[in-house]
Amino acid sequence: MQNNDEFQMPDGAELVGRDAMTFRMQITVPSDEDGFVGRECPECEMTFRMDASRCEGIGNLWCVYCGHHAEYAEFLTAQQRNRAVQAAEDLGAQLVHESMRHIFRGLSRPGSRRSVSVSGTARPFRPRPLPGINEERLVRVRTCQECQMRYAIFGEHRYCPVCGKLSAVTIAFDALQADVNRLEALNALPPETRAVLREQGVFTRNWVDTIENVVGVAEALASAVFRAAVPNADDILRGKGSIFQRLDDMADLFVAQGFADLRAGLGPDLWRRLIECWAARHVLTHNDGVVDDKYLAKVPASSSRVGQRLVISEAKCRQAIDDAKTLCGAIAQLTD
Repeated sequence: MQNNDEFQMPDGAELVGRDAMTFRMQITVPSDEDGFVGRECPECEMTFRMDASRCEGIGNLWCVYCGHHAEYAEFLTAQQRNRAVQAAEDLGAQLVHESMRHIFRGLSRPGSRRSVSVSGTARPFRPRPLPGINEERLVRVRTCQECQMRYAIFGEHRYCPVCGKLSAVTIAFDALQADVNRLEALNALPPETRAVLREQGVFTRNWVDTIENVVGVAEALASAVFRAAVPNADDILRGKGSIFQRLDDMADLFVAQGFADLRAGLGPDLWRRLIECWAARHVLTHNDGVVDDKYLAKVPASSSRVGQRLVISEAKCRQAIDDAKTLCGAIAQLTD
C-alpha cells in the first residue's frame, strides 16, 4: 500500500495533488508482456495497442482506424477506466469516512451543548487492489516510418497514432497484404470447415472480392500520387471521370505530365495481365461476372464467350496481388 497523507492508496494509484476538495490522482496502466498498452477510440470504439516505452509525453492521439483526434487520456480502454474508477471509489469512501469522523468528534466534544456519547472501534481502511489489465494480445505490429512508433492493430487502418494519416504507399501495400492474409486464413481452416465454406461459395466470393480490391487499391494510390505531384491536378482531372480505373488512360495521364510510361517500365506481359485483371473487375462489379463485348475487346485472347460467366481461381487472385504490388511500386516511384 502507498500512504499519501492520511489516505491509503493501492499499489498503482497515487495522489499527486489536492486543491480544496479537488484531488488529482495518477493511475498506472500496466503493459502486457510485449511492453504494449491498449488504447480505445472514443469515436469508433475500436482498440489498438502502443509501445508503452514511447508513450510518455504524448499529448494527442489519432485513432489508427477512423482518424479521430483527441487527447491521449481520452483513449482509455474499458478495463483501464474500471481501474481508475475503483481507485476513485476507494478514495471517495475514505473521504466520507474522514468527514463522518470530524462530525462525530464535534458532537462528542466535552462542554458542547450538542454533546452526545459516541463510541465504537474504527477499522483501518484497506483499499482494494486495483484490477489487472487482460486485453487482447498483439495481432499485427507496425512501425511508423516517420516517428518510429510501434503499434499493434486489429484491422485495416489508415493512421499512425502519433503522426496521423499514413502515406498513400503504406496504405496501398497494407491493403494488398491484407488480401494475401485473407487467402492464407481460409486455407488454414480445418478441412471440414473449408469444405462447408467452399460449398456455400465463400471461397469464390473471396476470390472475386480480391480482384475488386486490388484494382481499387491501385486506383487510390495512383490518384493520391498524381494529386500530390501535379499542382493543378484538379483542373487536369476535371471531366475525365474515373480515369485511374482505366489503366492505359492512367498511364497516358502520367506521361502527359512528364512522368515515365508505366507500360514501358513494367513490360508487355505484366501489363497484359493487369489489363485482363482490370477487365475482370469491371464485369464482376458491374455485370455480375457475365462476359460482354467490352471485356472481350480488352482481352481478345480470352476463350470465354459473350454471356458466359468468369470463373476466378485462387491462383489468379495471387497473381493479381503480385502484379498489383509491382504496379503500385512503379506508381510510387514515378515522382521520386
